[in-house]
Amino acid sequence: MSDRIPLVELGGISKRFTTDEVETLALSDINLTIFKNDFAVICGPSGCGKSTLLSIFAMFDAPTTGTYRLNGRLTNELNIDERTRLRNEQIGYVFQSFNLLGHLTVFQNVELPLTWRGLKSAERKERVTAVLEKVGLTHRAKHFPSQLSGGQQQRVAVARAIAGNPAIILADEPTGNLDTKNAAAIMDLLHQLHETGATLVMVTHQLGFGAKATRWVHLNDGQIVSPAPQASLSATDAVRNS
Repeated sequence: MSDRIPLVELGGISKRFTTDEVETLALSDINLTIFKNDFAVICGPSGCGKSTLLSIFAMFDAPTTGTYRLNGRLTNELNIDERTRLRNEQIGYVFQSFNLLGHLTVFQNVELPLTWRGLKSAERKERVTAVLEKVGLTHRAKHFPSQLSGGQQQRVAVARAIAGNPAIILADEPTGNLDTKNAAAIMDLLHQLHETGATLVMVTHQLGFGAKATRWVHLNDGQIVSPAPQASLSATDAVRNS
């Protein structure tokens, strides 16, 4: 019997978007389990439902039908405040566009989710200092996002995502706004996190970035299809050829 521990369990997930004129089925009957210490890559053509699926993982959006369990907890039964609290406690999210607050320093951006969690100042300082050291930005703690390169801003975003010791890290095209060198550096950082025990789910259209993935989830027209493509390019080649 497998001793793998399920963190995310999706059962029959569908998502419909409805306007006055049209109904769009973005996801259809998604059944998927992500286990502890997986590095899962969600891939597929533009418009296939990748970001919608990750948004449901993060509880930014709710499925139209189906069930979603996070660490054994059925999220469908939670209200907005409960979902927000669970997301803050269990999920770290890395956005393609960084989503840093321009009026806050690097330290304050990383600290903010810990403040929402109600951690004491001393513990927040300890955690922020530790993760900034991990991503190599201790010397930038007092800088503002506008004073950083794109690669440095994404490192801050990763630091913010891992500061709360989340059960799972979600990354939506985390290299999409970066040049070749910085994209490869961010992928190296994510791989290092996985090697030290983190569970990651990453959306990407650049297959080479999944070279070290343990799982592939290939979407097409809102459904999981098989077999998934294999990553045959290096991370650097993936950026160059995208």
